[in-house]
Amino acid sequence: MKRRYLRMVRRTYRYLRHPHIRKRPWLVTLTKPLFERDLWHPCRNTVAGALSIGLFCAMLPVPFQMLLAGLASVRAKANIPIAMSSCFVSNPLTHPPLILLQIKFGHWIRTFVEIPLPFDKEGHIPFPGVDITGSPADFVVGFLAMGVILSILAYPLVYGVSAFLPNRGRKVTSAMRRARKSSH
Repeated sequence: MKRRYLRMVRRTYRYLRHPHIRKRPWLVTLTKPLFERDLWHPCRNTVAGALSIGLFCAMLPVPFQMLLAGLASVRAKANIPIAMSSCFVSNPLTHPPLILLQIKFGHWIRTFVEIPLPFDKEGHIPFPGVDITGSPADFVVGFLAMGVILSILAYPLVYGVSAFLPNRGRKVTSAMRRARKSSH
C-alpha cells in the first residue's frame, strides 16, 4: 500500500514539474507552492490536518470538492493527496444518504439550540420517494455542523491510529546527518 501511494505521489509530482507547465508563467505561480515536498510525504501532523480539511470539504454541497480540498491543504501546509482522497467520502452513491442525514441533523440542531430561521418557514426541500422534508436552513446547518464535527474528529482519529502503528524511527534530515558527521 505504501509503495502504491509513493508511486502515485511521484507520478503526480513529476507531472506538475513537466516543462510544458513550467513554460506558462500563470501556471507556475499556481503550481509553485505544490513543489514543497513536505506536502506530499505523510506524517502524523500533515495527515491529521489533511483529513480534517478533506472531510470538511466532503460535506460541502459544491462541485469540485477535491480541488477545494487541495487548495486548502496547500494553504494549511497539510498533505495534499490525503486531503483530496478523503473527499471521496461523498461520492455519487453516498451523497443522497448524506444529504438526508445532514437535513435530519440540521433540524435536530436547530430545534435543540433554537436557531431562528432567517427566511420564511414554508421553504421545504422535498425528496421524491422519501417521506422527509426539510427547510433549506436545516440543510445548511446540517452540512456545516457535520463538516465541523468530522474535521474535529479527524485529529484524534489520526493520532489514535498512529499510536498503535509501529514506530519506524524519526525522519533523519540532512541537517541531522551533517550534525552527526561533524560530531564524530
